[in-house]
Amino acid sequence: MSKTPKGAIKETSKFAKVLIYLMLSFLALLIIVPVAWVFMASIKENSEFYRSPWALPAGFYFQNFVDAWQKASMGSYMLVNILQGVWNSLKVTLVTMVGTIVIALPAAYVLARFKFRSSKFWNVMFMAGLFINVNYIVVPIFLMLSNGDTYLRKTIGHPFFLNNLFILAVVYAATALPFTIYLLSGYFKSLARDYEEAAYVDGAGYFRTMVQVILPMAKPSIVTVVLFNFLAFWNEYIISMTMLTKPELKTLPVGLMNLMAAQRSAVQYGQMYAGLVIVMLPTLILYMCVQKKLTEGMTLGGLKG
Repeated sequence: MSKTPKGAIKETSKFAKVLIYLMLSFLALLIIVPVAWVFMASIKENSEFYRSPWALPAGFYFQNFVDAWQKASMGSYMLVNILQGVWNSLKVTLVTMVGTIVIALPAAYVLARFKFRSSKFWNVMFMAGLFINVNYIVVPIFLMLSNGDTYLRKTIGHPFFLNNLFILAVVYAATALPFTIYLLSGYFKSLARDYEEAAYVDGAGYFRTMVQVILPMAKPSIVTVVLFNFLAFWNEYIISMTMLTKPELKTLPVGLMNLMAAQRSAVQYGQMYAGLVIVMLPTLILYMCVQKKLTEGMTLGGLKG
């Protein structure tokens, strides 16, 4: 049998690396160019768009951000003031993430590490939830909450479910549970059982083992889930628009629609892109803060027994 020369193998390996780098560079450009273009467009004057939308900004026109903040009422959607802290979008997102993690972590741990009579049933139910498009069930959710408010008006005199940021957070958390449990349970299944057995030998119970042994090891996976859910909740539009009708309660994505509605007669492109930048900044900052943990969450799986 003829052997492949080592030089040919090295050449093939170099060609494969070059090809991989070219593909990754192309994918990076597909992501970076639109984001960079939005940032550049956000500091242009409106007259610059009519000449060439691809040209570099003539200067830094910060007034776009001021107008976007005021006309879209984004200030009332994000921050009331420094003392009160976070406002609608940020508050709903944080409450939802906390609720999702508190419920999903023990549920994923139990489904991944223990076998009981109905474990297969619950695994199938949560897996089925992955295939439900939330946009298709917005109307049933709204009707159910609306009927609940109708009943409350008759009994206690005032509604509770609609126009309630906490109820919106509960709905968000319920829709995020299938994906969160699926991702976390997959990570828990990859961990060796040696950790738990050592904890049991030392006298730790199930709850203490989960809190003090398993959860610290699952930090990368938890960060991954938090980032994905933050992006989903922060950018969610349809459910919040349906459940929140009062202007002072609407979330940030709805603010962008207010910005567009305020410009029906004369579109100010710079202000619109400035509004997009305001929405994107929190997610970009969060990603930069947790990108290392996010990579670990995608690759680590604990020791293999």
